Amino acid sequence: MQTKRVRYTYNRKGYFYFSRRVPDDLLQHYDCRRIVQSLRTKQPSEARSRAALLASKLDAYWAQMRLMNADMPGKHRLRQAVVNSAPVSRVGPPVASSVSLNEALDIYLKQKGAGKGKTFHMAAERACGYLIDAAGLKHLHEYTRADGLAFRDFLVKRGLVGSSVSRVFNSISAVFNFTSSELGLDLRNPFQGIYHDRTAGVSKRLPVPVDAIRKIQRACANIDDDCRWLVALVSDTGLRLSEAAGLRLSDINLDAPVPHVVVEGNQYRGLKTRGSERKVPLVGASLWAAQQILAYSDEQSSEAAAFPRYTRGGFAQANSASAALNKWLRPYVPKGCTMHSFRHAMRDRLRAVDCPSEMIDQIGGWAHVSVGQGYGSGYPLENLERYLDAIVLR
Repeated sequence: MQTKRVRYTYNRKGYFYFSRRVPDDLLQHYDCRRIVQSLRTKQPSEARSRAALLASKLDAYWAQMRLMNADMPGKHRLRQAVVNSAPVSRVGPPVASSVSLNEALDIYLKQKGAGKGKTFHMAAERACGYLIDAAGLKHLHEYTRADGLAFRDFLVKRGLVGSSVSRVFNSISAVFNFTSSELGLDLRNPFQGIYHDRTAGVSKRLPVPVDAIRKIQRACANIDDDCRWLVALVSDTGLRLSEAAGLRLSDINLDAPVPHVVVEGNQYRGLKTRGSERKVPLVGASLWAAQQILAYSDEQSSEAAAFPRYTRGGFAQANSASAALNKWLRPYVPKGCTMHSFRHAMRDRLRAVDCPSEMIDQIGGWAHVSVGQGYGSGYPLENLERYLDAIVLR
């Protein structure tokens, strides 16, 4: 098997994991007999180099432990009593030279990732995996500006578009900055201010034409299943697909004076920004979709997912929904249009009925352009409903 040729590893679901037994003479310092850590790769060659690096660091660490010094891979498995009292552990916060990228990632995800969805964790882990591929696994203070530039070139060569490169750098900077702040480290982030073309490879998002929206909504009514309810809901609310796919039954309020959907973070998914929290009136195809969702749901709990198909495993599966629905949309829309194009169309449709820009931002959960727009509670639902009703395709 492939895993037998890569020392200190095993393979689970295609991914390699580092695994090494704790020496007998050091077992008293650990709460386990084996140290296991994901290598975040499916490639044997990458796994071999990463495992060898971790193994060499462990060898050095264990040698230092025997000399009553240092802290390296596996520290998170040390018994708490030892951490608090044994001479091999440090007193107070760690110094920069003792915090590796993997340790920083663990700290970041434990603190900032609490309550966040799977996507948040995967983005941070993926970004750190890219950095390890590009510049190696190091302590935070060992990364240099040259590593930052090499990292940028690595991402571009890998084929990431400008917006994706930005997201990866943002994730890496977040890990660096949070760990530095949390542990009181005096570190300069070498990944901040690295120039890259944010527009490279990014294709312009096209709005779905009004005639296409009308045909799509008719097709949704004819097919009348949960996938089409999701499309119809997005088409007349402008919700992000992840927002719609992660709705609970309790988020759909048809008995209010203005039927609406509540967009807020929940157990199935978080939100892109704090400003994404909002209430959006249900009109036209979105009202029909909401009625179908509640009428055909066999769930008794109001906390149940509105779209169980796309919340398997406890999290909204927006990527799965996007792939399936974009494929279905293809015959109805011009090339380049996707489910996200409904959001672009929503802005155009609202502009066409002279909807105020602040109200458009409130409906779509878009960021405010000015500070003043953030004051107050926003427009009442009755006002939003009036403009949304004006764009319904009869």
